[in-house]
Amino acid sequence: MKPYNILIILFISITWFSCEDFLDLQPISEETSSNAYETASQIESALVGAYESFQSSEYYVWDNLLFQDVRSDNCYAGGDNPEIFQLDYLDIAPTHSRLFKHWSNVYNAISKANLVLERVDEINDPQLTEERRNQIKGEALFLRAYHYFTLVKLWGGVPLITNTITSTESDEVNIPRSSVEDVYSQVTSDLVLAALLLPDVYGNDASVNKARATSGAAHALAAKAYAQQPNPDYQEVLNHIEALESSEANYQLINYSQLFDGNNYNNAESIIEVQYLGGNEGNYGPQLLLPPSVSGDSWRKFVTPSVDLVNAFDSEGDTVRKNTAILFESVQWVDEFWGNTQGFSIPFSYKWKNANGFASADNTYLLRYGDIVLLKAEAYNELNQLQNAITEVNRIRSRAGLPDLTDTQSNSQQTLRTSILKERRLELFQEGQRWDDLARYNMLVSTMNNLVEIDLRTGNQVNYNMTEAKKLLPIPQQELDRNPALVQNPL
Repeated sequence: MKPYNILIILFISITWFSCEDFLDLQPISEETSSNAYETASQIESALVGAYESFQSSEYYVWDNLLFQDVRSDNCYAGGDNPEIFQLDYLDIAPTHSRLFKHWSNVYNAISKANLVLERVDEINDPQLTEERRNQIKGEALFLRAYHYFTLVKLWGGVPLITNTITSTESDEVNIPRSSVEDVYSQVTSDLVLAALLLPDVYGNDASVNKARATSGAAHALAAKAYAQQPNPDYQEVLNHIEALESSEANYQLINYSQLFDGNNYNNAESIIEVQYLGGNEGNYGPQLLLPPSVSGDSWRKFVTPSVDLVNAFDSEGDTVRKNTAILFESVQWVDEFWGNTQGFSIPFSYKWKNANGFASADNTYLLRYGDIVLLKAEAYNELNQLQNAITEVNRIRSRAGLPDLTDTQSNSQQTLRTSILKERRLELFQEGQRWDDLARYNMLVSTMNNLVEIDLRTGNQVNYNMTEAKKLLPIPQQELDRNPALVQNPL
């Protein structure tokens, strides 16, 4: 098996409607402390560094699939990394190295956004118009909100840091956890302001409009946050989705297979996506998932779609999304759930289509309209507007070549909840959503404990022993050791 701890750094090329050429931005680390934030180009460079976290943070590159799909009922662990198997079997200790890595990387990303917010108003450069200054604020607010949304879903209440920390005094750096409610309040307030400051589009270049935060991206993320918070506000969910749908960006559902064929990124359904160019600025995630015929290697991959997931596709007759998202292939290693001898055909996650030796040009959707349509259905259902909810679900089903929901699938609020949750599973597999969806529906414990997965080596059913405490990750032990103000989650 090949190693995968490859550092890939990509500075996003930024342009906007008043400029004819792409900016030639230098890394902010090349500036001195005395002149680092005096010009428009320097604050733009700092903003580029804030976006770059989506490519340098391993969580956003592919570990979100481990914590969302492998940790849930969608996938099994593979490869030879014991920590990934610990995620699969819900046996995650505070010393698990991925916890501290992701905690640190996401807070580093927040720090970059905070720095931009602090310094942008200090720039006295005629090249920085007030319009652009406000856009920069909006972009940084969106980025900060996105990262806090990630943290609160993984760990619950976390320290809220909304300014850069320059002191080493213990009372400045040892910050206690804020409540879950306060973190969500910060997320939604940042996004409401961001939506006011950001444009619908930056011009006619889709590779720019889908690479940078827009008002549509802010409204989409706000809708998801209002739904995910402990006491969902589904009217606010609808308000933000309606604002998104009236955007000049004109978001639309497109052919499902084209979403993931590797040739149609920055499309009408995309709201914001991580841009990869390939080569030295490539995406290493696909190499870790794709089958040997595509990846060009012969080692066992880290993520394998589950029997339960494939059965869910098959029970719905959903061949369009199944064939887009999963590829079966015979392998020469042993898989304990699909075939415990060599030569069995097993499924592979297939929404990325190109590996290119850890340097893929395949993008990652951070937000797309198909997700939001199903969230709109959820909001209508929770507000007891069942027919409106059914209409939205059927838009997604029609796109997948499936018939409208039957009466049996939609004759009550509870049955429609079940149908929407299943639809989200089939629509959003391999997009880092499943654990959050089950958490929002309060179905994590029942789903994982009722899951029937047979280990073919023993013939025994796997006992996931899911508990309420396991809904959240442990606070990393390294962070507890250096910050005594923190309190551990229940274990």
